[in-house]
Amino acid sequence: MKTPIKMIVTDLDGTLLKTDKTISSRTITALNRCKQQGIKLAYATGRGGSATKVTPPGLFDGSIIANGAYAKAGDTTVYKRIIPYQTIRPLLMACDKRGLHVSSQLNGMDYANFTISEAWTAVTDFMIVDFSKHDKDAEKIISANLTPEDIAFIEAHLPADTYLLMTMDGFAMIMHNQAIKSKAIAALATHWGIAREEIVAFGDDLNDFDMLTYAGIGIAMSNALGEVKSVADFICQSNDDDGIALWLEEEIFR
Repeated sequence: MKTPIKMIVTDLDGTLLKTDKTISSRTITALNRCKQQGIKLAYATGRGGSATKVTPPGLFDGSIIANGAYAKAGDTTVYKRIIPYQTIRPLLMACDKRGLHVSSQLNGMDYANFTISEAWTAVTDFMIVDFSKHDKDAEKIISANLTPEDIAFIEAHLPADTYLLMTMDGFAMIMHNQAIKSKAIAALATHWGIAREEIVAFGDDLNDFDMLTYAGIGIAMSNALGEVKSVADFICQSNDDDGIALWLEEEIFR
């Protein structure tokens, strides 16, 4: 590497996590070796509070959740872009009236109009609420199993300063328009005094597109979407084949 690597950022699902939502011991060992060399480690995920349930305690120096709604260096918040409840309430009410299952996420809690655990078994912390009275801001609004007509309906009702992103597994996510991974990564890098060209980022889905183009080195998994691969500097092996570990072993430790 001509430029020393000082920060590694990885997406979780489809990237760091294997299909069974575990992290291989080989990958953990490789990341720990990077950490021992003084390289900062961070994850950047679309997940909210559930991210802490799938990442090893103490491994990461920084975290980015809800696609960039929050960035933390340890316990210190360095970036925050959430949607005020007054802004998002009309959309939630419109989706509810249409019969769409939708959830508003904040601080590890889902506020929904349906029993989430029956549809998304990994989600256990939720409350069923009346959106007309809902008064919690949102890191992210999420829905799934949408028809093209449903997606068009949501787009037509999006409030100002928000955007809609569809993931490869069919989830619709609505965030503050400044809640994107690259902006959150930039805030972390500034906090740590790290230059853009000293950052390596790994990802696989559309919400990783901007961070791979932002980072000095953007790496797409072999299981990534074609659009993501098209902007990557490198393509590594898949999430199920220790892609991150293999790249680090070859490029950092050789």
